[in-house]
Amino acid sequence: MSITANIIGQFAPIGLEEMSGIKLMNRIDTKFVTTVPLVVRLLKMAQADYRMQEIDGLRNMTYRTVYFDTPALDMFIAHHNGHAGRQKVRIRTYVDSHMDFLEVKTKNNHGRTRKKRIAVTDDNLSEPGKTAFLNQHLRYDPGTLAPRLQNRFNRITLVNSGRTERLTIDTNLQFHNPATGRNCSLPSLAIVELKRDGLQPSPVLDLLRQLRIMPMGFSKYCIGSLLTDPSLKRNRFKERLHTLERLTGSTFLSLH
Repeated sequence: MSITANIIGQFAPIGLEEMSGIKLMNRIDTKFVTTVPLVVRLLKMAQADYRMQEIDGLRNMTYRTVYFDTPALDMFIAHHNGHAGRQKVRIRTYVDSHMDFLEVKTKNNHGRTRKKRIAVTDDNLSEPGKTAFLNQHLRYDPGTLAPRLQNRFNRITLVNSGRTERLTIDTNLQFHNPATGRNCSLPSLAIVELKRDGLQPSPVLDLLRQLRIMPMGFSKYCIGSLLTDPSLKRNRFKERLHTLERLTGSTFLSLH
């Protein structure tokens, strides 16, 4: 089963201009990992309470991401070890809109994520403008960074009627590791992320509970790296990998 145009078309649209006015300044992010068939059921249940982002007639957008790390994979290791203040560096491409952004994400001691970004035109981090941006926001030497993982996925974005939350649903996840040459696809998996304004009531939380879709952390960089590089340390992620095996019917923990 897939998220078909018929299901997507059932939602009232919301444009980019109106979306930009939904700031969510005191934002709480919660991720849920499930299967595409369950997400289809979720969408059917949520139609009355949500509108769907539409840009130039498109609703199911394609994203491409390149993640960068040091030779020792310091950012991956910091995440694996649960360090506060950990960071990620990526170039996010909005394929349908032909826009690229260099982004630095920092998770603070309170679990909040701060994102800084600038528009770019390519993946070359050695340009002076990109280096200056990274020196300002990143605690690692930009000169040591290299591409460590690439991914592609499709995303739909919902906004509740009260305009107090955004809900993104990512499907068709594909990973490529330039160091190992390995690829991995998760076509049956769906990543749901709820971004809401503080502790505002959320219509979708009741729906998720009804479908027994539970919260679970999911870093595309870390999970994608583990699925494409068997040599990486994975103790902290074993439970999540077990969950992925159960949801997808695949075997990841036997990689060696």
